[in-house]
Amino acid sequence: MTVNGLMNFHIDVMKYLLCQRQDQVAVGKRKPKTNFVEMRTFWHLFRDFDRMWIFFILAFQNLQFENQITKLIPFAFLSIFQTMVIVAWSPPNAITSIFDPDVFRSVLSIFITYAILNLLGATLDIILSWTAWGSMKFSQILRYLLKFAVAAIWAVILPIGYSHYVQNPAGIVKFLTSWAQSWTVPSLYNYAIAIFMAPNILAAILFFFPPVRKYMERSNSRIIILILWWAQASMVPLPTTKVFFLANACILVYHVLDPFTDMQASIQFLRGGKVAFYKYAIALPILPLVGPTKQIWQLRVGTYDWHEFFPNDWHGLLSEITWFPNFVFIFDAATHNFGVIVGIWGPVLLVYLMDTQIWYAIFSTIVGGILGAFSHLGEIRTLGMLRSRFESVPIAFRKRLVPLPREEAKRGHMDALEERKNIARFSQGSGDRWTVAASVAVVNWSRRARSGGQWRWLADWSGGANGKAIVAQLRERDLLLVPYTLSKVSVVQWPPFLLASKIPIALDMAKDFKKRDDSELFNKIKDDDYMYSAVIECYETLREILFELLEDKDDKAAIRQICEKVESSIGQRKFLTEFRMAGLPMLHDKLERFLKLLLSDGDYEDEELYKSHIINVLQDIMEIITQDVMIDGHDMLKKAQMNHIHGQDDKREQSFEKINILLLRNKSWREKVVRLHVLLSEKESAINVPMNLEARRRMTFFTNSLFMTMPYAPYVRNMLSFSVLTPYYKEDVLYSWDELHEENEDGISILFYLQKIYPDEWSNFLERINDPKLGYASKDSNELVRHWVSYRGQTLSRTVRGMMYYRQALDLQCFLEYAEDKAIFSGYRTIEKSDAHKKIFDYSQALTDLKFTYVVSCQVYGQQKKASDARDRSCATNILNLMLTYPSLRIAYIDEREEQVNGKSEKVYYSVLVKGGDKLDEEIYRIRLPGPPTEIGEGKPENQNHAIIFTRGEALQTIDMNQDNYFEEAFKMRNVLEEFQKSRHKHRKPTILGLREHIFTGSVSSLAWFMSNQETSFVTIGQRVLANPLRVRFHYGHPDIFDRLFHITRGGVSKSSRIINLSEDIFSGYNSTLRGGFITHHEYIQVGKGRDVGMNQISLFEAKVANGNGEQTLSRDVYRLGRRFDFYRMLSFYYTTVGFYFSSMVTVLTVYVFLYGRLYMVLSGLEKAIIQYTTANQTKALEEALAPQSLFQIGVLLVLPMIMEIGLERGFRTAIGDFVIMQLQLASVFFTFQLGTKAHYYGRTILHGGSKYRATGRGFVVFHAKFADNYRRYSRSHFVKALELFILLIVYEAYSQSYRSSNLYLFVTCSMWFLVASWLFAPFIFNPSGFDWQKTVDDWTDWKRWMGNRGGIGIQPDKSWESWWEGEQEHLKYTTVRGRFLEILLACRFFLYQYGIVYHLHIAHGNQNFWVYALSWVVMVTVLLVLKMVSMGRRRFGTDFQLMFRILKGLLFLGFVSVMTVLFVIGQACRGLLKSLKFWESIKELARAYEYVMGLVIFTPIAVLSWFPFVSEFQTRLLFNQAFSRGLQISMIIAGRKDQNTQYAKN
Repeated sequence: MTVNGLMNFHIDVMKYLLCQRQDQVAVGKRKPKTNFVEMRTFWHLFRDFDRMWIFFILAFQNLQFENQITKLIPFAFLSIFQTMVIVAWSPPNAITSIFDPDVFRSVLSIFITYAILNLLGATLDIILSWTAWGSMKFSQILRYLLKFAVAAIWAVILPIGYSHYVQNPAGIVKFLTSWAQSWTVPSLYNYAIAIFMAPNILAAILFFFPPVRKYMERSNSRIIILILWWAQASMVPLPTTKVFFLANACILVYHVLDPFTDMQASIQFLRGGKVAFYKYAIALPILPLVGPTKQIWQLRVGTYDWHEFFPNDWHGLLSEITWFPNFVFIFDAATHNFGVIVGIWGPVLLVYLMDTQIWYAIFSTIVGGILGAFSHLGEIRTLGMLRSRFESVPIAFRKRLVPLPREEAKRGHMDALEERKNIARFSQGSGDRWTVAASVAVVNWSRRARSGGQWRWLADWSGGANGKAIVAQLRERDLLLVPYTLSKVSVVQWPPFLLASKIPIALDMAKDFKKRDDSELFNKIKDDDYMYSAVIECYETLREILFELLEDKDDKAAIRQICEKVESSIGQRKFLTEFRMAGLPMLHDKLERFLKLLLSDGDYEDEELYKSHIINVLQDIMEIITQDVMIDGHDMLKKAQMNHIHGQDDKREQSFEKINILLLRNKSWREKVVRLHVLLSEKESAINVPMNLEARRRMTFFTNSLFMTMPYAPYVRNMLSFSVLTPYYKEDVLYSWDELHEENEDGISILFYLQKIYPDEWSNFLERINDPKLGYASKDSNELVRHWVSYRGQTLSRTVRGMMYYRQALDLQCFLEYAEDKAIFSGYRTIEKSDAHKKIFDYSQALTDLKFTYVVSCQVYGQQKKASDARDRSCATNILNLMLTYPSLRIAYIDEREEQVNGKSEKVYYSVLVKGGDKLDEEIYRIRLPGPPTEIGEGKPENQNHAIIFTRGEALQTIDMNQDNYFEEAFKMRNVLEEFQKSRHKHRKPTILGLREHIFTGSVSSLAWFMSNQETSFVTIGQRVLANPLRVRFHYGHPDIFDRLFHITRGGVSKSSRIINLSEDIFSGYNSTLRGGFITHHEYIQVGKGRDVGMNQISLFEAKVANGNGEQTLSRDVYRLGRRFDFYRMLSFYYTTVGFYFSSMVTVLTVYVFLYGRLYMVLSGLEKAIIQYTTANQTKALEEALAPQSLFQIGVLLVLPMIMEIGLERGFRTAIGDFVIMQLQLASVFFTFQLGTKAHYYGRTILHGGSKYRATGRGFVVFHAKFADNYRRYSRSHFVKALELFILLIVYEAYSQSYRSSNLYLFVTCSMWFLVASWLFAPFIFNPSGFDWQKTVDDWTDWKRWMGNRGGIGIQPDKSWESWWEGEQEHLKYTTVRGRFLEILLACRFFLYQYGIVYHLHIAHGNQNFWVYALSWVVMVTVLLVLKMVSMGRRRFGTDFQLMFRILKGLLFLGFVSVMTVLFVIGQACRGLLKSLKFWESIKELARAYEYVMGLVIFTPIAVLSWFPFVSEFQTRLLFNQAFSRGLQISMIIAGRKDQNTQYAKN
């Protein structure tokens, strides 16, 4: 399809969508959903992953209370007590007890549970798709109804058949037994099981034999079509994983013999990561609880601490009721302390549901570490390792990055000319990009068998320009550069950082050598290969320089004679006898001066004067050589001088005064002089070069990647063409001069902040712009500073510069492939662009244009050009400058115009593509759109979708605007694109190539460091395991590379439906997988990525991701993947996507269930009775079960992959050190706080919706967030919940009499206290100047003003508490009735607290009558009514009465805090009703009082700590210092005490 064809197709699709939308609006009816409805309910998790939940439930089924089993069977179907409990419950509590006939009969009941769960799934299919029935086909509806009917029939038949096995039945089992006695036979249940499991057996066989399944899917037989229709088979089956025979056998056993095998251990061990055997699963969480549970079940409690509705005395009365046995069961369960048992087993059950997430973390750590080690990650991670393996680097360089000619590949070796050409080829990358962050020299040398001479391949390559210099000191630059031009040096020209200080050491050795034997001195030099190479290279290079510099043939002859003397004396072992070593230091100094003079031609205006200085120094050198070094050298010098006495006038000429001064303008020649000067003058070791840590990281990663597996590099003409697409909205393009110097409230500017964060890079930058030789003098210094700062932020200019490295790399690679020998030997950056070479450059440019396209989709660029706002105009100007700087850059935007359509003025929308012209942008394409695309879907994905039509090529890389690229990594792009050509897994080629990211914002603060480590572990070891072996990697964001033709014909790279596709990136991965795509991950190339660096930014990001995962849970994509994946991939898919967030929510719920269960036991008096029954010790077992949850809660287990990845790439000593430092910097507090963020926003999204894109901001966080800002942001998500848990813990500690000597008890409760403290105070611990006294006072004043301000129309939430409180209820305004009901139902948990507290206050002197509780409500309602009446007339009373009124409200609040919480929730859910009853204002005032008290509780510790200055200093070190090394400097930044001498002058 041509570009025009694709454009027309794009237009037709947009028109169709808009017409459909207009038709819906015109008719006034919304078209119903088709096939799938996104209803807000957690039941989607069961529906999508029903096989997993059925598996877990069947693995934990049939709680058997000895003789009470017959009474519990009806309830056991719905309570989730499972198979492991049966084995644990039955003596001898071992796995062998499953073969006992009684136990085996109990295990058979799992088929009943399976049938009921199938009925639940069929019911959910009907309920959750009910809204879509109007658009469904009749066959789909029929299938739903038939499946429901069949499931219902089995749910009746199997219990009836099983009732035969029950001895001494009671309750409903007795009723079923008597009703079916006439036709029930022992074998009925067995036959029923065989028929019931037949579909599962067939599915297992089809999975076990894929060819049979494929044959059936392609068959036209009506019977097979009917079977597939019933099985709801996919039209395009998802490829299954390549598992070995045992895994398939396990699946077969799972489908057929679920109850008899513990598949949890085998499946999770094979693919999910749960390395727990069946015996372990029984022994740890379940077996210790069995004994206490039996005892509690039989325990009779006579007295309670509150009014008990179902005491033990009711048992005899209720047992006489036989007309409806279910009531007997319910009340009987109450008399057997069923609430205590639920309180004990509830947390265990929740831990059971989420502990697989913990095992997955362990699994991914081990497997990811092994895979990383086998892929050669971390083999070169330090400069020492780079030096030790330097000789092998070029071999890998040439093998991976240089295309091999066919002739050479056949020969297996190269001739001398080809080797020399490769020397230059490998080195061309330097270009003008010597200011590289990762300059590395790669050298390969080999000995030729015939001649014995040494040949080498040399390469010096670098990236980065225009101010992004990390290795920018001139010394470091010269030490890292390697010559690439043609040279006559006979030894390997190692990079100077390997040869540094070798010449001075050799001179000292020669000077101090007292013996007369040459061989001993030479052997000492030869023992060090680098020293020997340095000595030979300096000698031969100096000889070559002198020969080329001198014009007179007699002078050259003199030099030749000296060299012949040196070489002959060495050959005859007479060097020490014919040369004086004492004169070498003087000669060395003169040579340094001579070389320095050659390089300082720009310092002289008078050329003759400059030439005379060179001649004088050269003559001095010759005099030192002949008189001070050579023993008989004066005779040789006299002979040379005599040769100059000739000519027409017999004019006497001096020796060595004819030199070719024009040679100094040759860049290639000058580089030889620079290298020789470095070798002679460098007296210190260069072992720490480069000094910059980022430069070292890039050097080591690039060299290490050369040893990793990657495809061979094709020729540029044969490589796949590709495009890069970057969406942009209104982010920063380039910081303005005013923004750089704009000071915050502490007097700190962005420029000053970065000068302190990157002091070495700032020094390098100043050195560069002050060097007149580099040509920066003619440039605007202010503009250079703007670029320097912008290239260290998350700006569009940084991203564009990084992506354009692709083009520079392709230009260079194309030049190396097609240039002539002279051009290659002269160098890419030194070649004269003459007519002879113009064709090469023109061809390279044309070929690069065909292979690479970069489109930035600046959605509002058209509006910014016409905007009146200064910032928008500045952004448009900066975008235009980018186009002028990079002519191949293309900008796409949406243009909105007013045009006459049928005589009427209408808004018309266009997708426009422009490029840079002479001074303005030039339009290339303009495509009319049927409407505004951003109204159809979310902004960012639609921004990509409208611009994708302008991209070209077979591949498309999506890059976010906060990313960066590196020149050295751009060299490997054509290798990566070859991955699309490699067939994998049954000849399937990948459709998405996942790439590794480097988080470059980790040095800004401790929080940024935490996020950097977390994100790095996810984009490396996490995605490594997801791609292989789990095969569930999707598209988690940029910089993945798409098969463009595959995706542009299958829905694009972004799903953009509003709300549901909030996380648009991952849906493209879902779409690719559902359509038969294949996604891989590659770590030999990296792209930079910026992340959020402040607490509020990070929390907004985590909230956005949690919202997105909540919407994914409701989506049809997750439903289809969960249904169509095989069991292994389904488990992996669940626990690496929505399951992770559900497990986070379950972790928090476990704390609630544990505390409320304990609260029930404490307040009811049951705990006291159980403890008195001393043998019923259930606390330790419960604590053991909760220990893993506590570890997950504080984030300890989740950092295991992080430690493994750091250990692989930087060493395990560094990993352990980083882990310790992270804990000292309170990383666990941060991760625990973010756990609450995930749980809150994920749960609320599913219940009520409210997902939206949250702009996190990508600036530098150097400001203090006010207390009111933090309170507004975290009040509902953290503070309210933390205070609730705080009250529960206080009450539990006050009234509990549990075993407090247990270490596990302390660990479990301490983890809960830790969670409360983290949720309450983490935003202030990680807030700059959070404990500064003056800021604390200002925050208190600001918060009081905010709390007291009245709201109204147009009042922003940050101005008034009332406006904010109204905004916090938005999710309840638009939620469904079901959502309101669930919110009220969850809030009723506070009644348990209030009910128990009423009786424990001893107001009625121990009276436990129910009327005591009723009287408390009478008092409550009376006081509320009085307050309401007083509130209505309070304006008429005096100030004294107003004070009494507020005190009365405060006492009422403190006395009934739990009831107030319930009233708030009910009031918000029933807002309309309360407004009609005139009670809304009272609810609002009570809510204000509640917020006041909560704010005081949180603010008081902050105020106390702010009294102590050392707390603020420690907090600043904690927040802004990774290793406690820069704390004082950062403290000065935050305090505003800046050193004016370090600032860059504005003028």
